[in-house]
Formats: sequence, C-alpha cells, structure tokens
Amino acid sequence: MEQVEEIIEKFVKDAQEPKVTELFNTQAKGKRVRAKLALIIANKEKASRKLAAIIETIHFASLLHDDVIDEADTRRGKASVNAIEGSKVAVMVGDIFYSKAFYELVSLGEEVAQIVSDAVFKLSRGEMQDVYLGNDFNQNPQLYEEMIYLKTASLIEATCEAAAVLAGKERVKYALYGKNLGLAFQIIDDVLDITQPSEVLGKPAFHDFKEGKTTLPYIYLFEALDSEKKEYLQSLFKKDLSLKEKEWIKSNMQSTGALEKTLQKAHKLANEASALVATEDDLLKIIDKVINRNF
Repeated sequence: MEQVEEIIEKFVKDAQEPKVTELFNTQAKGKRVRAKLALIIANKEKASRKLAAIIETIHFASLLHDDVIDEADTRRGKASVNAIEGSKVAVMVGDIFYSKAFYELVSLGEEVAQIVSDAVFKLSRGEMQDVYLGNDFNQNPQLYEEMIYLKTASLIEATCEAAAVLAGKERVKYALYGKNLGLAFQIIDDVLDITQPSEVLGKPAFHDFKEGKTTLPYIYLFEALDSEKKEYLQSLFKKDLSLKEKEWIKSNMQSTGALEKTLQKAHKLANEASALVATEDDLLKIIDKVINRNF
C-alpha cells in the first residue's frame, strides 16, 4: 500500500497546483478497499500498484462530485472540499483527478482501460439515477438496487475484473465477486446510517433520508407498515428529523424486521461472493471487514 500511496501523491503533484495539493491533504484517505482488492488479486503484477492508485484517484474524484450533489459538509469526519472552498472548486478538483486517472489508465492497456472507463460511465449514470430517485419517496427495491450497482458496486466490480486481467486470472469470476461485494458494502452503509451515531459515522446520522435517499431499510419498512404509518413515514422524507422521529424510525425498523431483512440481503450477497473465492483468505477477509464494520 505504501507504493500505492506514493503513486497517488505523484498524481497530485503532477497537477502542479498548490491548491489541489492543499485540498487533497485536507481529506481523509478512507479504507482503500478498492486498492487492496487490486493488490490482492494481481499481487504478483507490478502494474497492480498503478491500477490501485488509479482506481482510488477515480473514487476520490467521484466523492468530490458526490458531496457537491448532496451538498454534504463533511466526509469521513472532516470538512468536505465544497464546504472548504465551495462547489465550483470541488467540481474542478474532481475533474482534475478524473482527467489524471484516465491519462494514466491508458498505460495499462486497452482491455483494462475499457473495463475501468466503462465503470466510470456506469458510476456517472448511477449518480444521475440517485438524483432523480431522490425527487420522491421510492418504493421500488429493484430501482434502488440498480442505482447502487451503478453508483457504487460497478467500480469495485471493475477493480476486481481489471486486476484479474492483469494477472491472467478468470475475469468473470472476480468481476462477480466484486459486484456482490460492492452491493453488500453499500447495503451495510444503508444500515449504519440508521444504527450508528454521527461521531462514529463521521457524518450526520439519518442523513440519507434527509437527502432524499429511500435506501433499502426504508423500502422494506414501508412494505411492512399499515397505511397510517406508511403515510407518517412518507411525511418524514427529506425532513430534518427530531430525536423523537428518529427513535420512531429505529423502533419500527426493529419491530417490523426491516433492518434484519436488509442485513440478510447483505449477508446473502457476501456469501455468494465468498463462494467464488472460497480458497482465497485475503479476499474472504475483505468480505468479513465489509460486513462486520461499524462505520
């Protein structure tokens, strides 16, 4: 991972803009799950370090844009770039990192470049779907699952597939592993937004619902409620929730089994991913960390 961080730092320096370096250094690095996956799957390939750095650079750029769209003030417990310098700068810095990542991606060959660039295409479509789904209370789990595949899981899927191509491994198997892992990752995020306090999450709790995100737990909750409670839940959509309203949601999530159903969905996906790499301990450990994390 040290080599990956060194490559990312070089990408930042190549921008030749002190402000870009300054803003990059204000942001938390995150778990680097995507980089770890690339290194594990293609561990014997020197190019895996560069792939890992490119993927993390793309991920960073996508978060900058995501924070602008969501008008988020914090990211991983720190002030977001748009909160520090405004949305215009955040978008431009995101564009700088996207551009640099694509420039470097070409050196890894056409096949890898196509896999990763297609994932960014999907990611962008997912962002747009997320915006439109946020206009109303979404009751359709299939629409939500399609969106999180595009927005979150597709880049993890591409990371695993591209690493497999570099290593001459079975690309379809690793791609499916990455897809299932990515979906489980996002679904666990959905649960943590409800169950964990703000100080653990590094962002406001219940922020998803306020932003207009009808995540899987809310969809399952809506399905289980009577008509009167359905109406009440919809009235809370995009609202700055009071403590009492948050407690009502938590209580009903528990009593209806909506949270448990959501966790079962995540575990099913994780189990399917595990079955694909049953003999690869490092990849199994990644799944365990994704499923059993608390932030």
